[in-house]
Amino acid sequence: MPHDTDPAPGGCRGVRLPRTTAAVPLARALVRAALDASGGSDASGPSGGAAAEAAGRPDRDTAELLTAELVANAVEHTRGDGPIELFVELLAAPGGCQIEVHDPDPAHPGELVCPDPDAEVDPWQEHGRGLLLIRALSSACGHRPTARGKAVWFTLPRLPAQRRPARA
Repeated sequence: MPHDTDPAPGGCRGVRLPRTTAAVPLARALVRAALDASGGSDASGPSGGAAAEAAGRPDRDTAELLTAELVANAVEHTRGDGPIELFVELLAAPGGCQIEVHDPDPAHPGELVCPDPDAEVDPWQEHGRGLLLIRALSSACGHRPTARGKAVWFTLPRLPAQRRPARA
């Protein structure tokens, strides 16, 4: 069961997730709910409509995918006994969101920011594409140390009006 944690910088709240693979679908659902509640790109009902169009929220599917990658990496590749924490911050202007995953391992998360340009990519390799997706699909990404480990984050821009799905 997720637990609320202290507010992060920027006024967003964190949610503690279990250090198991069950954290991945929980994180996806939490991101979906946060974007829908704020008028996300797929929202309908009271939080959707003109208010959502004006807010300019990010693509929910991309946010869920990249969040799943970060959480799966934290579960699989980090050491330590502390929880994984998920933070979702909705950016007022120019819109979009920043999502952070905190874990207790202070080690850098591989080649998140600057991949080795000379490294050969094995097309048959089963792992190693998550950070590539994060670099390719986010507008910015990185990592920083925290008091209890590190935070790995990405930012998504607001979804342009022409890409927003038509409402029925």
